[in-house]
Amino acid sequence: MRKLLVALIAVVLVGYLGISAIAYIHDKDYADSAVARRAASSQALGIRAVLDRNACYYCHSRKAVLPDYAKLPGIRQLAEHDRRTGLTYFRIDSLYAALESGMPVPEADLAKLETVVSERAMPPKLFRLVHWTTGLSADDRRGLLDWIASQRHSAYATRGVAPEFANEPVQPLPNSLATDTNKVALGKQLFNDARLSADNTISCASCHALSTGGVDGRKVSSGVRGQLGAVNAPTVFNAALNDKQFWDGRAATLQEQAAGPPLNPVEMASTSWSEIIDKLKQDSSLSQRFLAVYPGGWSSENITDAIAEYEMTLLTPSRFDAYLRGDRHALSSEELRGYQLFKANHCATCHVGKNLGGQSFERMGLAADYFSARGSTSAADNGRENVTKDSLDRHAFKTPTLRNVELTAPYFHDGSRADLHEAVRDMAKYQVGKQLSDSDVNAIVAFLRTLTGTRQPGTY
Repeated sequence: MRKLLVALIAVVLVGYLGISAIAYIHDKDYADSAVARRAASSQALGIRAVLDRNACYYCHSRKAVLPDYAKLPGIRQLAEHDRRTGLTYFRIDSLYAALESGMPVPEADLAKLETVVSERAMPPKLFRLVHWTTGLSADDRRGLLDWIASQRHSAYATRGVAPEFANEPVQPLPNSLATDTNKVALGKQLFNDARLSADNTISCASCHALSTGGVDGRKVSSGVRGQLGAVNAPTVFNAALNDKQFWDGRAATLQEQAAGPPLNPVEMASTSWSEIIDKLKQDSSLSQRFLAVYPGGWSSENITDAIAEYEMTLLTPSRFDAYLRGDRHALSSEELRGYQLFKANHCATCHVGKNLGGQSFERMGLAADYFSARGSTSAADNGRENVTKDSLDRHAFKTPTLRNVELTAPYFHDGSRADLHEAVRDMAKYQVGKQLSDSDVNAIVAFLRTLTGTRQPGTY
């Protein structure tokens, strides 16, 4: 009884004192930063004020320092649960950093914020019960949604998108990316050259075959001497549009990604770049063309730069892109219904942008325990945590692109789902907490098939 009374008193204190105290503690560094104040626009400052007034950082920021009353019995357990849940779903620090610097807010952050504002899901009811001064007003919601639209229009809308689709969470592919044609031609040859591997049997194209959706169709890829990798090979098509590369994001750029497999002991297993270069230099024709493009000579940096330049040409526009550019006849009514279901079921809160993915890292099993249902785990299942060493990133993986998804089975980082319908059902179950009807699954799959694209001419 005494503990219950203490908890009730704590609730009253939190409601009376809570939000202003938390906001003050969280905002101290920002308030002291003249640089941040100068960089942030008046609109950004207004958005920050709305988010702060509703204590979004309480559950969604690693930097929030909670006041002493959050240590009280009852309140402590509630605070710990809210913060653990909030940080798993969405971390607001990158959004705050963008507001302060004037840089564009990450696309996935915009999509998640739009979802909770539109659905009036935040702050949660229990949080509002305790912190009764929070809750988005109609003006707050309108201001946030207008700001999200302006961010998308200025930073992310594809040139040529139909005006009515400029605020969509997904966008059409650009017609092309700027590249050096000589580097592209050289990179194409190197992408297909098995001499990058120790025994001259494996090339980049071995695991990323352009004839089969940019993948090899295996659960995990096979490297030199038949060694098996730990995760499913992602598609190389449209990879230039990813924010980071690999499932765990350990490569920041295409060039960094291209440098990984040749020296990976399981994949290409070369012992050094000197070993690779010694073999390539023996090809006089290749050496002549390489030196014409890179007068500085052979190096790992130049080899991977050429491969990355080639991969930047691997864009695959589809019927869905034609629709977003204004072709009303590009999609059927069933495909359009699938796109609406795709958005209504929160798929577009993570599969965002021009690549319908690749912009954020999301925990596998937000709504249900995927790994418990699957069984045993390995180090590869730790995902992003292997890179950041942050326990909150355990089981988080780069959201994969959905472009050409009907060609890239098996699915997920572990290659555990062979059928696209099954993958859609599982995503709804494990990520959203919904059980979709067969009709809705079929419609979403019909939409996903509109993302199967055609290769750009002159790049193969």
